[in-house]
Amino acid sequence: MAPGITWYEVLGVLPTASAQEVKRGYDAKAMLLTPKLLAGAPSTVVKAASRAQEILDAAWWALGDATRRAGYDEAVGVRRVGGGLERRESVPSSPGWGPADFGFVAGSTGAALMGGLMALADLLGPQPYEPRRLTVPDVRGLFCKECLQIVGRIGFRVTVVRLTEHPMPVDGLVVGQSPAPEAKARRDSALTIKVWHPPRTRA
Repeated sequence: MAPGITWYEVLGVLPTASAQEVKRGYDAKAMLLTPKLLAGAPSTVVKAASRAQEILDAAWWALGDATRRAGYDEAVGVRRVGGGLERRESVPSSPGWGPADFGFVAGSTGAALMGGLMALADLLGPQPYEPRRLTVPDVRGLFCKECLQIVGRIGFRVTVVRLTEHPMPVDGLVVGQSPAPEAKARRDSALTIKVWHPPRTRA
C-alpha cells in the first residue's frame, strides 16, 4: 500500500461507516474487476486488476471483522480506547513562554508585542524538513479517485491518460504510471497515470 491512505479510503467509505456500508464499498469496487468486464483487456490491465483485488481483499480483511476493525482503528489513530482524544491531565497547549509568564495582561500593548515576538521566534526557528526529492509510490491497482488523493497528499501533480475510448461511467483503474514506482522525483513534479475503464457495451 502507498503511504498516507487508509483501508477506508481504499473502499471509498468514511471511518464512521457501518458494517453494511463497508461491505457495500467493497462490493462496488470488486464488481468492477469481474472477468466479464475484463474480457479482452490487455495484460497490463489484467495484472493491475489482480493487484486491485488483492488490495480490496486486504481492506475487507481489516475492516470486515469487528474485532480486527477496532484494532486497526486504534493502530491508525481513527479511535482511541477510553478517554477520547484528549488527555485528562491539564497540560499547556505548546511548550515555551506565554505573555502571562511576563506579567502582561491580555489585551495590553505589552501582551500584543510579546505575542508578535513569539510568532517571529516560531517563524525563524527550525521548521519541519520536507525533502525535495520523493520516492514515487506504486499506484497501479488503485482506483483513480484514491490514487489522486494519495498523490496530492505526497506532493506530486497528476496527469491522467485515459485508455478507454468509450468508457463506462465508473471509477477507472490505474494500470500504468510514469515515473516508475520507487524512482526519485522532485516534489511538485508530474506523475502520469494511465487509467483504464471497462468499455461500454454496444447494444
